[in-house]
Amino acid sequence: MLPLRDNIPRRHKPLMTGFIITINVVVYIYQTRMNQFELYNFIYEYGLVPELFMNQPLQALPTTITSMFLHGGLGHLLGNMWMLALFGDNVEDRMGKIKFLMFYLLSGLAAGLIHLLFNRYSGIPTIGASGAVSGVMAAYVFLFPLAKVLTVIPIFIFPYLITLPALVFVGIWFLTQVYYGTMALAFGEVYGGIAWWAHIGGFIFGALIYRVFLRKELRLYQQQRKL
Repeated sequence: MLPLRDNIPRRHKPLMTGFIITINVVVYIYQTRMNQFELYNFIYEYGLVPELFMNQPLQALPTTITSMFLHGGLGHLLGNMWMLALFGDNVEDRMGKIKFLMFYLLSGLAAGLIHLLFNRYSGIPTIGASGAVSGVMAAYVFLFPLAKVLTVIPIFIFPYLITLPALVFVGIWFLTQVYYGTMALAFGEVYGGIAWWAHIGGFIFGALIYRVFLRKELRLYQQQRKL
């Protein structure tokens, strides 16, 4: 499934979302200028390598952040940045620029730590913004569960357009991550070449903590709704 757009208007320009996307694109362009040997060393140095982290946690700690700005290919980059652009603008709108950046980075950090928990002895570098974006998706679905998301579902070679509630779209996405994450536990650390538990960890963290980062008036409103 590929989301195309949603129907939630925003009140402010998503400058921080755009800034994060720009950094990811610039880093990827920098990667493309390397030869294969240089790229391997670059990813191994700045990607999150569980085995190295477990042996030298203080030295490897910065890679929990740097790894979320690296991508393994153009499709990897475009997929993550598209999801961030689609869902991040409205979440940033409800949090503000600085709080959104903090939330994004902490979601990515949580995703990396969950990946470490399940893959302590892996020597494979983990890279990508997926964990941080997963946290943003969690915040979005809790803030706008009934938002309408226009979605493309490929049926053989034919694209089928359908409008889904955000709760359904993100729910299907999350259950997919859980399914493949379970398969990863059974058959291999990165089943299908994807760190599924990083996605799951980022999403759960985002769902649990997003309220802390909301603008003050929204936090008060949500607290009043619970009373």
